[in-house]
Amino acid sequence: MFRKIDDRISVFGQIRPEDVATAAAQGFTTIVNNRPEEEEAGQPAGDTIKAAAKEAGLAYVAIPITHAGFSIPQVDAMRKAIANADGPILAFCRSGTRSTLLWALASAADGADPEEVARKAAAAGYDVSPVRPFMAPR
Repeated sequence: MFRKIDDRISVFGQIRPEDVATAAAQGFTTIVNNRPEEEEAGQPAGDTIKAAAKEAGLAYVAIPITHAGFSIPQVDAMRKAIANADGPILAFCRSGTRSTLLWALASAADGADPEEVARKAAAAGYDVSPVRPFMAPR
């Protein structure tokens, strides 16, 4: 169900509260919400997912990414979420693409080889070429 990028992170499209229990059963320890509130009619509110994560014993981090793009504070927040996670992370947005692109930027900022990052994303079905020029370590 969830798309594994590597042992540290998997991504997915919009999750529902009941998906949080599935994530916990699969060993995830942190949920990262990259979806802005009310992006689409009918999507669960972030607070609903947060409550489900708390009930399941998972950490929850919200780093909303709009279609306006990515910012350094968002990349830094993702770096921090990855660094602070006690185990595997499940990041979600509408389709998993923004979550993957944010992970790619955060990984590269932490010194990961951009080509390896691109390979991992491609193996999970995602193309990081839209952010590839920005994947130089800071």
